[in-house]
Amino acid sequence: MAATFAHDMNIPLASAAVAGNEFAAALLRWFDVSGRKHLPWQQQISPYRVWVSEIMLQQTQVATVIPYYERFMQRFPDLQALAAAADDEVLHLWTGLGYYARARNLLKAARLIVSEHAGEFPATLEAVQALPGIGRSTAGAILAISKAQRHPILDGNVKRVLTRYFGVQGFPGETAVERQLWALADACTPADRVADYTQAIMDLGATVCVRSRPLCVVCPMHDSCVARREGMQAVLPTPKPRKERPSRTAFAAILRRPDGAVLLERRPPTGIWGGLWTFPQFDAHDAALAWMEQHSAGEPMLTQALPAYSHSFTHFDLTLQPIVGRHVRELLAVADAERYCWYDAKQPAKIGLAKPAVDLIRGLADLRFD
Repeated sequence: MAATFAHDMNIPLASAAVAGNEFAAALLRWFDVSGRKHLPWQQQISPYRVWVSEIMLQQTQVATVIPYYERFMQRFPDLQALAAAADDEVLHLWTGLGYYARARNLLKAARLIVSEHAGEFPATLEAVQALPGIGRSTAGAILAISKAQRHPILDGNVKRVLTRYFGVQGFPGETAVERQLWALADACTPADRVADYTQAIMDLGATVCVRSRPLCVVCPMHDSCVARREGMQAVLPTPKPRKERPSRTAFAAILRRPDGAVLLERRPPTGIWGGLWTFPQFDAHDAALAWMEQHSAGEPMLTQALPAYSHSFTHFDLTLQPIVGRHVRELLAVADAERYCWYDAKQPAKIGLAKPAVDLIRGLADLRFD
């Protein structure tokens, strides 16, 4: 039975259920032949292992996640080991993966599970969803994959599959559209083999029903997909209404010792790069210079501007203008060890670094004092 719901914001539940049953059956047949079954988090499945993978996979591709996941599991093989970890060590292992609030929430949730759930990962959707950093879809995926509980999921890949298959128009972030997609996700989720189905629909969106140039010719939903039949693959899902992205400029103050170590500052626990270490940042050039003079112990100091560094956040673009303090012979000792540290890339401390710090430190390797 082909899906016939294009442009319809009120799909009859009975029709959706029939189509959903056929959708699930076709998807599971495809998964048995073509689905991914050897990813690290698919081995020795437990709620903890699935949870960490689901958090890492948010906004991040599988190929990028795999080495981070393997290092993370080697260091923190169970929930108790993670809950006992220092913030800096967790952020250090997360460095380069981005979206660091995920790591902070992971650690907060682990500690809550130990203190409020006797160290056992919660077994109900409501309890899992109450943990920091876990929404309805992530909670459903964890319980479906690790405990075979029937819960629909609706991450970005699933939204793309469902909007195309059922021909749902409208930006998926809008309340009415999202409500409809949750109803369709529920109608398609089977009672049996729910763990395989959950992995299968994520796999389909990640490997076949991709954002650009979907591989419709090998898709198990080829004959029934509204978007394929009506040539709407390029316009579904409906993109978010465009808004002009604001941009900001800031100055990064880089104090560098003759041995190459640089002075880093820990960011506040909340906000941009919360809890991570990076170069002190200022809104004005003069403020950056004043801070550098203050920390140069009265020694003569020349400064050198490096090329601008651009970084994009979810809601704005940031341009950093790095200023390097040179000819610094003696520098004040760091009085506030909680806020400042000397970082030597040749003997790196196990701390979490913001991406600009990682990139700028790498770029400083060839910078020489005259």
